[in-house]
Amino acid sequence: MSEMTEIIGGISRSRIAAVREHETMVYVAARPRSEAAIGKGAQGYLGGVPMHWMRDWPMPFPFIVKKAKGAKLTDIDGIRLADFCLGDTGSMFGHSPAPVADAIRRQARRGLTYMLPNSDALAVGTLLSERFGLPYWQVATTASDANRFALRVARAITNRSKILVFNGSYHGAVDETFVQLQHGDQTNKKGLAGEFRDLTQGAVAVEFNDIEAVEKALAEGDIACVITEPVMTNSCMVLPQPGFHDALRAATRKHGTLLLIDETHTISTGPGGYTRAYGLEPDLFVLGKPIAGGVPASVWGMSADVAARWQEYEATKEPGYSGMGTTLSANPLQFAAMRAMLEDVMTDDAYKWMEERAERLQEGLAKVIEDNGLAWHVVRVGARVEFICAPGPLANGTEAAQAHAPELESVIHLGLVNRGCLIAPFHNMMLVSPATKKKHVDRLIMAFEDIVSELAQ
Repeated sequence: MSEMTEIIGGISRSRIAAVREHETMVYVAARPRSEAAIGKGAQGYLGGVPMHWMRDWPMPFPFIVKKAKGAKLTDIDGIRLADFCLGDTGSMFGHSPAPVADAIRRQARRGLTYMLPNSDALAVGTLLSERFGLPYWQVATTASDANRFALRVARAITNRSKILVFNGSYHGAVDETFVQLQHGDQTNKKGLAGEFRDLTQGAVAVEFNDIEAVEKALAEGDIACVITEPVMTNSCMVLPQPGFHDALRAATRKHGTLLLIDETHTISTGPGGYTRAYGLEPDLFVLGKPIAGGVPASVWGMSADVAARWQEYEATKEPGYSGMGTTLSANPLQFAAMRAMLEDVMTDDAYKWMEERAERLQEGLAKVIEDNGLAWHVVRVGARVEFICAPGPLANGTEAAQAHAPELESVIHLGLVNRGCLIAPFHNMMLVSPATKKKHVDRLIMAFEDIVSELAQ
C-alpha cells in the first residue's frame, strides 16, 4: 500500500492517527506496572523482549501476564481480558485445560525426558492414527521442525530437489518455504535475516487456487512435494475455491509428487482437522501448536506408501545423521499432554461448542461492518474467525497481501485491548475455545463495534 494513500480500508489516515493517539494514552494510563517492568525493554533481552515477535504486538509495550486460565488473561495491573488470541493457536482449547494440567503434574514426578518411550507414548501412536487417518507418526517439538523433517523424507524418497509452496503461505521457520512471487518473478521473501542463498533454487512459488500454475510447475518433474495449509491462514485468510483440493491431489499423483498438509492452524475445523472434515488424502501431515495444549510439541504423519518407500531408502542410504530429530523431542511430558488432549480435550462436544460460538462471533462482526458501511469482510474456518479490512473473498496470496492494512489493523487491536479483548497480533485472527463463553463473544463484538464506530466517524 502506498505511503501516500490517505484512505485505508475506508478510513482516513488522519482519523486512524487521532484514534491511535487516544487509545495509546488509555493503554499507558491503565498499566503503570507493566510500563515500569517492560516499557523501556526488559533487562537482559536482545531488543528488550525474550522473543523478537513480542515487539509485534500493536500496544506501546506488551503487558506482563500474571496468569491465564480458560479463555481469560490477567495482567500485573489487575486487568482481565477475554483472550481470543490463545497463544496464536497454541492454547486453542483454553489455557491449562484440567486434563492436561493434571497429566503434566503426574508426569513431572516421573521424569521430564529420558529418550525412551513410556505407556503414554504407546497410547498416543494409536490415538494419532485413529484421529487423523495416517498410519505412521513421528514426534517433534515445533511445527517448523515437523515440516522440515517431512520435507527431508519427501526429497529422499522421490530423489527430487524442489518443493512447491503457495505465494504468501507460512510454514514456520522452514528456510526453503520463504519464497514469494513479486511482479511475476520468484524471489526470497523480504526481511529474511542472514539469508545467503537463492531459495528459489530449491522451491517454486505459485498462487493458491491456481491449479493451472500447479500443473505447469509439477510437469517439470523435479518437485518432490507440495506443502500447503488447506486454508491459507498466515496471511489475510484465503479459502480454497470449490474443487481446488481435489484438483491439487490429482495433479500431485499424476506427476509423482507428494502432498504435505500442514494443519497447525486449520485444526480449528474439527476433531480431525480440515483433512478429515473435507476428505483430503495427504501423503504427509503436520500438526503443531495445540496438539499438547501449550506444551511445545508437534507431530508428523505419513501414509503407508510413503513409509514403505522410506524404509527402502533407509536400507540403502549411507549411515550417519539424518538431519531429523532433536534430543528433547518425543519426551514423556509431551506424550502426557498429547494423550490428555486427544482423549479428553479435543472432543466432538468441544468442537461443537467452539463452532457455535465462532458462528455467533462471525455474524456479530459482520453486522458491525455492515452497520458502519465498510467494504470489509469476515471469514471463518471452524473455530477460527478473521475480519479483513478489504472486500472479499480473497483468491490468493497476492490479494491477501494487498488486503492487509497494518496501520488500520493495529489501531483496532489496541482498541480491543483497551476494551478488554485480546486477539492475535498477526493479522486479525480470533479463536474460540471450549472455555469461551457467550459473554466473552458478546464482549468482543461490542468492543469491535465501539472501536470501529470510533474510526468510521
